[in-house]
Formats: sequence, C-alpha cells, structure tokens
Amino acid sequence: MPGSIRNRVAILGMGCTRFGERWDASDADLIVDAAYQAFKDAGIGPEEVQAAWVGTSTGRTGMTISEPLRLQYIPVTRVENACATASDAFRNACYSVAAGIYDMVLAIGIDKFKDSGISGLGDGGTPGPSHSMIAESTPPRSFAMLATTYFAKYGLSYEEGKHMIGRVSWKSHQNGMRNKNAHFQGNVTMDQIINAPMVSWPLGLFDCCGVSDGCAAAIITTPEIAKARKKDPVFVKALQIAMAPRDGNFTQNFDFLHVEATVRAAERAYEEAGIKNPREEISMAEVHDCFSITEAVTMEDLRFSPRGKVRDDIENGFFDLDGKLPVQLDGGLKCFGHPIGASGLRMLYEMYLHLQGRADELLNPGFPSRQLPNPKLGLTHNLGGAPDGCAIFVGIVGLEGA
Repeated sequence: MPGSIRNRVAILGMGCTRFGERWDASDADLIVDAAYQAFKDAGIGPEEVQAAWVGTSTGRTGMTISEPLRLQYIPVTRVENACATASDAFRNACYSVAAGIYDMVLAIGIDKFKDSGISGLGDGGTPGPSHSMIAESTPPRSFAMLATTYFAKYGLSYEEGKHMIGRVSWKSHQNGMRNKNAHFQGNVTMDQIINAPMVSWPLGLFDCCGVSDGCAAAIITTPEIAKARKKDPVFVKALQIAMAPRDGNFTQNFDFLHVEATVRAAERAYEEAGIKNPREEISMAEVHDCFSITEAVTMEDLRFSPRGKVRDDIENGFFDLDGKLPVQLDGGLKCFGHPIGASGLRMLYEMYLHLQGRADELLNPGFPSRQLPNPKLGLTHNLGGAPDGCAIFVGIVGLEGA
C-alpha cells in the first residue's frame, strides 16, 4: 500500500500508571511514573529521546511533559483530538520515525480530572460560532440513540437489548477485576447492571464508563534499533484516523446503527496491515467502550460480527477473555478508566503486554492468568465525539512476522 507504515516502526518500551481517582499524585507524578516505566522497559534514558508528542485535553504546551521530565530543549508537540488524543500523539510520533527524521521518540498521554473540578465528560457543544446546526446534547443521550435505534431495527425487546448491552459491561468488569491498575476492580453481577439507576434510557449506570486520572507512554524507534536492543519488539502494522464531516447534522440518511468514520478507518487499517478477514485474523482488541452500546455497534463496524448479529457473539462469549476474539482484556474504558488524553496509549499498552507474553505482570493476586496464548495481532479503536460526528482512530500492532 503506498505510504503504508506497516513494519516501518517498532515500539521499544511502554509504561502505564494505575488509573483511578489519583488524589495521591499530581499530573507531573503521573507523567514521570509512566515515562520512566517506558524508559526502563526500552533500556534507554530520557537523554536519548530526540523528540516527543504529548496528548492531553487539559494541558497547554509541550512543557506539560518537558518540565517534569526535564527534557533538554528537544521539540515537544502537544496534540488534542478528543478521545483519540493519545492515539494521535502516538501516530504522529510513529510518522516522524518512519519519515527518517528521528530514530528514538516519546509519545505520552496524560489527563487528570478528579481534583480539577471536572466530574464527567462535557456536553458536546461547539465552542464559538459554527455554520452547522448542533443540538444541545450530552454524551449519554447521544449514545443512547444508538441503543434505541439498534433495538428497533433488529427487533430486540427492551429486555433482550438490555441484557445484550449489560453483558458487554459484565465482561469488562470480569476482566477489570484481574488488573491491578484498573480504576474499577469490584465484582459486579448482571442483576446489578441491568437494574442499576437509569442515566439515559436504556443506558443505566453500569452502561457508562468512568472518567479517571492516568498516564501512559511509549518509546518508538526504527525496526533495526528495536531488534538490536530487544528480542521481542512490537511492530506497528497500521495507523488510521478518519474525521467525520458531522454526518448526522447534514443528512437524513444517518441511521444511528453504525459509525461511518469507524467503518472507513477500519477498512483503511485492514488494507494497510494486509488483513482480509478481521474476525479471524485479529487476535484481540481494545475498543472505545464509552458506553456499552458503543462497543456492541463497534464490533459490527470493525467486521468482527455480521450486521445485526452482534448479540449472538456477545451472549455466546465470543469476545470474552477465553473467547475466540477477546475484547477489553484489561476492562476497557468501562473498568480500567478513561483519562481522555491517555486512553489510546493505555489500549496500546495492553496489546503490547499480551504480544510480549507479559500480561500477568498486572494480574491481581488470586485470579487465574489473564495472558492470551500466542496472540499475533492486536487492534485498538478510539471514538472521540458522538456517533453523528466524531474523530476515529484504528491502529493495529503485532509481532514482526504477523
């Protein structure tokens, strides 16, 4: 594929903090924690980093990281792209290496909300004048429309649909319990999920992800350097972003059954990575489960499930940790948490650990192994915005020969 990044860059090291209500740590503490985990994992010092990209929705300039890490006058670029922020920082860092400009760079994502007076996501409004007609809304309301439309289109009763999306959340809680870095680690039953207080019908409390504090980081380098320094580097196979033209505000054909930007980004990513049948070829995935219905619809948009059939796969355990295509192995946004500027790199970190056979480094004591046997390719997906207008990232990473 012309311009493909496939196997042109490698991840040499990664780090990720514990997510949650981090009253015990400042932004700088989280940045230093994640970055120095990545430095140690890569076997380098910060002085070897030639350039850096920081993804954050709350930070300002590149000094968000240059100050706490004491980076010495190197270029640092601050990136913001809604919930795809960290993934876009990673994408830009990778392109700089693939272009031959640098051969050792840092990508980092950070956000800290809990002691900043922010209790949840914004209302989705547009700052300043706009040529488009944008209705006042909230994220739960916008994504609830996916659920009501999906239930109606495919003939699901409220009870059937609610159980389907409830099982999405139940799976995430089962996986999150095993991960010592996850925000929410408690056991939650299907009865609790289904009977929880309603937030925006039919989405209840446990259908919604939490907003968290956290940071994640990656060291990106050339394949040659990675193979010389590490026996098991992870290679980038595809990086794609699709920005919607806010379809839902301009066409009556927008169906609220799928997210077109996800479909477009995924198709380009599969072409870039040489994937023909993602349901069979992708080993695992972390997707943007801001709400349980988002994950369900995304499974169809990514071609993991046939149109209108995701309920069968969800209920049959196809996406469970021991299923054919595990999704949200660390608990996802739902349970690991969602510091907006860090989530994309947290997803990549989970893929990275499994590809290296190291997932049990984060295993909570007393639980069976969470490590997948012999994964080859991992996919990550971010959705920033609302179904009718959003920024979408789809990335694929894997072992060298995959």
